[in-house]
Amino acid sequence: MIYTLARCIFVPFFKIFFRARILGLENLPKEGPVILAANHLSNWDPPLLACFLPREVSYMAKLELFENPVFAAAIRSCHAFPVKRGAADRGAIKAAMQVLKEGGVLGVFPEGTRSHTGELQKAEPGIALIASMSKAPVVPAAIIGTNEIFSEEKRFPKLSVVYGEPMEFVGNRKSREDLEAFSQSILDKISTMKEKIK
Repeated sequence: MIYTLARCIFVPFFKIFFRARILGLENLPKEGPVILAANHLSNWDPPLLACFLPREVSYMAKLELFENPVFAAAIRSCHAFPVKRGAADRGAIKAAMQVLKEGGVLGVFPEGTRSHTGELQKAEPGIALIASMSKAPVVPAAIIGTNEIFSEEKRFPKLSVVYGEPMEFVGNRKSREDLEAFSQSILDKISTMKEKIK
């Protein structure tokens, strides 16, 4: 219920105030497990990435966001679950795998943290590990403009999101090189998509 309410609030909010342009919705599979992977610019990214989709998205969210019990309850109701950054969090991986096992959409930011410059950072291998274990396709998504929301320069920037064609993990999931290469290929695709929609 809260997820639906949040969607009803965010869709007009992004459309009216930020003239949000959404491209490539047809690339999200209509059913079955999917990993949604996007670049990360600000805390506005999760609602922008998810609210225009016909399917609900479950997010890995940094553990610090769950320290406030009220906010934690709100984001849990929107299918978020905690992950410890900078460490192999087996609990988070298990939760992610459960989302995919149930045929859901898992939202992940391969960089692991927000980019303060707007430039893409190095990809973490975690997304490739989850993709290799679940065999779920990865839909890359490029976000533009959220880092400028309410900034002194623009305040109400035009936002864009483009969803790319699904990618499949190919390689040995026990090979760190293969995992890192696949994770990086996702960010490389996102980089190409960003250039096309600027």
